[in-house]
Amino acid sequence: QVQLVESGGGLVQAGSSLRLSCAASGRTISSYTMGWFRQAPGKGREFVARIRCRDGSTYYAVSMKGRFTISRDNAKNTVYLEMNSLKPEDTAVYYCAARDRFIATTVNEYDYWGQGTQVTVFS
Repeated sequence: QVQLVESGGGLVQAGSSLRLSCAASGRTISSYTMGWFRQAPGKGREFVARIRCRDGSTYYAVSMKGRFTISRDNAKNTVYLEMNSLKPEDTAVYYCAARDRFIATTVNEYDYWGQGTQVTVFS
């Protein structure tokens, strides 16, 4: 079992940056694929980015690439999402997710989820 706790969300002005953190406990994430998703009010959960902790390889949703950066610190058992040039349409609850051993991109492929952290961007 892996427990995930997100932090770092907040209320920011458009153009600002935020760094979200996802702290994992219960298991080491070094063999996991870790993903970030987001869910805006009235919409489904949307893939943002993922990282394979074993080798650091990353993959992004097309609309996020260039503004968002996912990274991990295996020693701290933590994954990060750096978000730059934030826009009001980035407003959502951001979730961290984990899957052991295999690459995962869709919601259904992930086994563990955090409770989410709210990001609100105003213009």
